[in-house]
Amino acid sequence: MKNSKKMLVIDILVFAVLLFLDQYTKHIIRIKLEVHSYFNVIDKVLQIYHYENSGAVWGILKGQRILFITLAVVVMCAILYFLAKLPPEKKYIRMNIVLSMIAAGAIGNTIDRIMNGKVTDFIYVVLINFPIFNVADMYIVIATFWLVLMILFIYKDEDLEIFAFRKKAESDNAEES
Repeated sequence: MKNSKKMLVIDILVFAVLLFLDQYTKHIIRIKLEVHSYFNVIDKVLQIYHYENSGAVWGILKGQRILFITLAVVVMCAILYFLAKLPPEKKYIRMNIVLSMIAAGAIGNTIDRIMNGKVTDFIYVVLINFPIFNVADMYIVIATFWLVLMILFIYKDEDLEIFAFRKKAESDNAEES
């Protein structure tokens, strides 16, 4: 299998598996727990708490469903652009996985917003009173953190030039100088 096809298969598999896990966990929460019901996983540390969130973290921007769906579409377009720009080289597999994780998280929460009008959140870290979140949120946060680390410490500047928005003529002129 050519590298570009292999990368596409990796992207699709990562995206599909993560999206399925996100949607499955939310489905289980919706059928097993009433909204605002919970059970302790670790007493005074971690709860599974069913919360329906029409906003973002800490409930900000409540009811801004169209805004969140629009942002998700923009994020997906950007991710597809970046995935299309990635060369089919082994060193970019991590970047493919990270972008697929962010896409799965964004689409997972967007499916909730479209189908239910709200996002199903259920993981509550009681110990630090952290905002209630879900699996899709974890994908986005972990992948974004991983992406920043890769940009800072793994990839060199020339590895990331593929994402430059410069016009070809500008880069050709710079090379001639």
